[in-house]
Amino acid sequence: MESSLGGVNSGRQPLGVYTSRCDDKGRLRLPKELEEFLRTFPEPEYFITSLDGCIARIYPIRTWMENEKILAGFTENPKAGREIAFLAHYWGGSSMIDAQGRVLVPQELRRKLQIEDQKVNLRFYKGAVEVYSESESERRLASAMEALAANLDALEKKGLT
Repeated sequence: MESSLGGVNSGRQPLGVYTSRCDDKGRLRLPKELEEFLRTFPEPEYFITSLDGCIARIYPIRTWMENEKILAGFTENPKAGREIAFLAHYWGGSSMIDAQGRVLVPQELRRKLQIEDQKVNLRFYKGAVEVYSESESERRLASAMEALAANLDALEKKGLT
């Protein structure tokens, strides 16, 4: 089946938050559910980067190439497209899943996010696996909890059950 993620896959997107570790050499072991899902894409290559300097994102290469087109064609604000593309390339790099289910996180990225030899949290969201440091996970959890009542009320009005 054709995916909105820029590739063909046969599985349902993984749900939930998973924990793992980025070792001292920058290898991130993917939890089994995420590894199995990523392996359903036709190309074995992934692009690992950050768009915000706070979380890493592991993109199937076709999904990243679609993002490249968006960045290059962002005529509303060409400078924004160029700058985000620069940062994504500066922090990013290509990787493949090795036989042990690991991907190599680029050195600049793991230093920026302070995830080298650290526990991380992962989830699949908007076409990529997001990788959060423990401190970033805690910060986002606190922020989400502060706005929980208002956010839940607004979403229930839109039909969330």
